[in-house]
Amino acid sequence: MRDHPRVPRSRSDAPVLTQRRLNRALLARQLLLERAACSIPDALHQVGGLQTQYAPSGYIGLWSRVAGLRRDDVTRALEERHAIQATLMRATIHLVAAQDYWPFAAGTRRALREWALRQAGSQVDRGGEQHAQALRAALADGPRTTADLGAMASGFVGHVGLWVDLVRVPPSGTWERRRADLLGLAETWVGPDTADEPTGLRTLLHAYLRGFGPAAPRDVASWAGVPVTWLRDIAADPTLRRFQDADGRELLDLPDAPLPEEDTPAPVRLLPHWDANLLVHARRSGLLPEPYRTIIFTSKRPFSAGVVLVDGRVVGEWSIRDGHVEPTLYEALSATDRADVDDEIGRLDAWQSA
Repeated sequence: MRDHPRVPRSRSDAPVLTQRRLNRALLARQLLLERAACSIPDALHQVGGLQTQYAPSGYIGLWSRVAGLRRDDVTRALEERHAIQATLMRATIHLVAAQDYWPFAAGTRRALREWALRQAGSQVDRGGEQHAQALRAALADGPRTTADLGAMASGFVGHVGLWVDLVRVPPSGTWERRRADLLGLAETWVGPDTADEPTGLRTLLHAYLRGFGPAAPRDVASWAGVPVTWLRDIAADPTLRRFQDADGRELLDLPDAPLPEEDTPAPVRLLPHWDANLLVHARRSGLLPEPYRTIIFTSKRPFSAGVVLVDGRVVGEWSIRDGHVEPTLYEALSATDRADVDDEIGRLDAWQSA
């Protein structure tokens, strides 16, 4: 019988961070305490990319984080290759800064392939590379739609795409054309691959701490979709700061990363469907109260939900009905908080319908 892994304990002299302090750190690093006056690639780099199985999620996620953002700005960043949309962490579609694409791909590639082999066994192993060569040849002259690729695209949707580094090429995967069905070779669209796996894993660890930290290595692994053992040597870096949570678990952090005080005000924010801050790797922050997790994530609503944040935690959800953004609150709010929610809903409504 295999022993359960022991929960890492922090050094007794490591500073303790309360859940509320971790919540404020997460919000600050995710640009949710104040909209940032920065470029789209800089915002994506800061937050570790945005999950975009539903194309508008990237747009709305950036709207919540970047001051003065227009929808056309996001589409232009994709067209000009400053932002890249591809299957990366946890085999899900992400919108990332161009500088992060190859390190993220290098750090996750082997884990994704091993996952595919576990799911489909030797069938993938026997046919993967052969079909990958055919897919590369088909895309050698430029991007093609999944309809054009025919049977090869079915391999992409399944597992063959894990043997070829592919990106979603605009206008597909944009606000205007939401189906991400135009595929291109990453080395053609982004440029030559310059990252190896160790570089990729280090980049993933630093990206997570920059965007979500302080955190335990298992949180990084959960977000990236790689075994936590792969991060062990990198996590031992003596230049990383060490904290502990209220239960004594060790938390890692980057030097000089922001750690706002517990009483830092947190404005109302709207997060899109599948925002990574709602997933279990960020559970330590208390951003999604556990009673609401089964409301947001259930097999009966695979589309997930956009959520409303008040004082740094989910208090309800929002959806678009008859072309307009409408909230559904899970709990009663003060008059002031409700007015702030209505104001933010109104801003998103005007932005998304313009």
